[in-house]
Amino acid sequence: MSVAATIECPICAGAVGLPADVMLGELLECDDCGSELEVAAVSPTPSVREAPLSAEDWGQ
Repeated sequence: MSVAATIECPICAGAVGLPADVMLGELLECDDCGSELEVAAVSPTPSVREAPLSAEDWGQ
């Protein structure tokens, strides 16, 4: 993964690398705290937020 930018984790304030080809809605993981983060904005300023928890429906 080629890192184009670094952004602050909203959970622990650790550094999270954003790939050069990051897309809106993409899920990333914070290396410091392990939180799953969702890309909330790509431009003009990239931002991430804690990813929503989704319930597993087990195919139902």
